[in-house]
Amino acid sequence: MTKYVVHPDESSEFFVDEGCYLVELLNSALDPDVSIARARLEPGGATRRHRLHGITERYLILQGEGLVEVGDRAPEKVGVGDAVMIPALDNRRLTNTGQNDLVFLAICTPRFEQSAYEDN
Repeated sequence: MTKYVVHPDESSEFFVDEGCYLVELLNSALDPDVSIARARLEPGGATRRHRLHGITERYLILQGEGLVEVGDRAPEKVGVGDAVMIPALDNRRLTNTGQNDLVFLAICTPRFEQSAYEDN
C-alpha cells in the first residue's frame, strides 16, 4: 500500500438511492482493504433494506439516534458512540428516530464497491 493522506471534500456530499447522504472519506483501489464513508440520515429517514456480498460493514454512530435492523435479529436502538458489526450478506437497515440528523461512519472491509450492493 502506498502511504498517502486523504483530504475529503466536505462539499462532495451526495444523495444515494439507498436513502442517505454520503461523503466518501476513503475508498480507493490504492487501499483495497477498507473504505470509510460518512453517512447522514435526515429525521424520519431510513436506508433501504439491503445487503453486501463479500463485504463486512460497521456503523459507528457519531450523532443522533436511531433503530438498526441486522439480519434476523430484533431491531435495536443505537446512539452516539455505538458500533454495529454487520456480516456480509446480512440484511441491514438504519432508521433515524430522532429530531436531528443521524450521522454515522460506514466502514467496509474489504472496501465498498457498488457491484456488491443488493436491495432486499
